[in-house]
Amino acid sequence: MKTFTTMRATLLATALFMPVTIHAQDEKKFTIEPAADIVSSYVWRGAYQTGASIQPSLTLSYQGLSLTAWGSTDFSTAADEIRSKEFDLTLGYDIRGLHVGITDYWWAGEGRRYGNYSNSHYFEGTVGYHFGEKFPLSLTWNTIFAGGDKDGNGDQNFSTYIEAAYDFSVMGVQVTPSVGVSPWTGMYSEGFGFCSLSLKASKDIRLSQTFSLPLFTQVIVTPEHDNVFLVLGIHL
Repeated sequence: MKTFTTMRATLLATALFMPVTIHAQDEKKFTIEPAADIVSSYVWRGAYQTGASIQPSLTLSYQGLSLTAWGSTDFSTAADEIRSKEFDLTLGYDIRGLHVGITDYWWAGEGRRYGNYSNSHYFEGTVGYHFGEKFPLSLTWNTIFAGGDKDGNGDQNFSTYIEAAYDFSVMGVQVTPSVGVSPWTGMYSEGFGFCSLSLKASKDIRLSQTFSLPLFTQVIVTPEHDNVFLVLGIHL
């Protein structure tokens, strides 16, 4: 990711993305949470997408039900390139460690038509489970069931990505190793394949008595593509 030119820009961005919570009279909570990541490169499920990018999100949630808009735009300025642009919508529900969701992915690029749902949108179903604080393992199954994920005959690939991740803390650093596999032929692999082996480390870097900068570094090995990545990110 391109570095900030001044600390003022960082402070301003942090202030703009502070979460907002609205409390109803019956003590139930409706939350509105804006956020953003800035990354040195955008790597998704073991596949390189584009270079340095900003990735904002906005989540509305109530009693376990959530609607999230997530986007990514790179910093490319080359006149002969289509700027990378992604806009995703996810409807999810969480209860007692279980997560289910449906996501509409759109990553056709800046200037492309958004309404071409049969070809440029990818609809995915997700089921995941987190085992809790005592055993912080999470398992997630993601399958694209409609949209542009088709083979040469026009049939759905049902591309599937399965991930296991484990969170723990070492000397004040939050560490998350994870492994992602594709069980059959689809957009991720030509059959069963190890798509991503990742180690992510996150830490708040204290810059003053009242301000810390949340940084993360992620090492990603992609056996399926014979590639490696080292990603730096700032979470706002």
